[in-house]
Amino acid sequence: MKSLAFVSFVAAAHVAVAQAPVTLQQVMGTATRAPDHVVRYGDAPEQFGHLRLPKGRGPFPVVVFIHGGCWLSQYGIEHAAPLEQAFADSGYAVWSLEYRRVGNAGGGWPGTFQDVARGADHLRVLAGAHSLDLNRVVAAGHSAGGFFALWLAARHKLPVGSELHTADPLRVGGVLALAPAPDLEGLHQAGVCGKVINGLMGGSPSEQPARYATASLMQLAPIDVPTEAVIGDADASWAPVGRAYVRRATEAGDRKLHVVEVRGAGHFDVIAPFAPAWQAVMEGLRKLVPSR
Repeated sequence: MKSLAFVSFVAAAHVAVAQAPVTLQQVMGTATRAPDHVVRYGDAPEQFGHLRLPKGRGPFPVVVFIHGGCWLSQYGIEHAAPLEQAFADSGYAVWSLEYRRVGNAGGGWPGTFQDVARGADHLRVLAGAHSLDLNRVVAAGHSAGGFFALWLAARHKLPVGSELHTADPLRVGGVLALAPAPDLEGLHQAGVCGKVINGLMGGSPSEQPARYATASLMQLAPIDVPTEAVIGDADASWAPVGRAYVRRATEAGDRKLHVVEVRGAGHFDVIAPFAPAWQAVMEGLRKLVPSR
């Protein structure tokens, strides 16, 4: 492996792969078992999660996973199934969240954020019955979900008056950010996904500065939680967004962020257990919380 640092105190590595980037269709076509449990954390149709449990006896370390899809209603939890099962097969309990998105009733500001927060906190309800170790929790997510994984770890920084404030948020011991999209300001300026950030935030950074102050990782950095970020260097659309956050976080003094760039990997390689990039994903997860 060849090492590369974005800045002097952020380690990054390039892991070589030798195949074309994985597509969403390939991920969707991967056969998986049904989740062990489908659990509701609210009354809206989208307020539920998949709970998958590893074999053996707990207490189990837990991955709280948030799927991506541009924050849009047309991209649901289904494509996360292969990743969920691969993590469970590797010894981790997986609590994978569905949530209201732009296009769903109640999606956007503040409902989308409140769903992710409420869903994550619901892990406390599940812990006793399923032998989950709340002292070994990793927030993980892909793309828009990678943004939310970082945001969950930063909730302790939100002011009391914010619509997104929670008095006692679930403590996250680490973050696994897969092709994350943390730069809301930059994404708004770029007009990504049909200007979805307008729908998510209810306006631009200049129109809604208080909202961006409690949502954008560019403003919440540093989160001061051990973080493993895995980015495909062939992910032309989203890798620059992740790198922008890395620069911002390191400038803000984050010493707990480690970045792995996977050569030749695209946006979906990092959620495809059959892809060579999966090695970097599992190494990052095990570094944050060993499964045994």
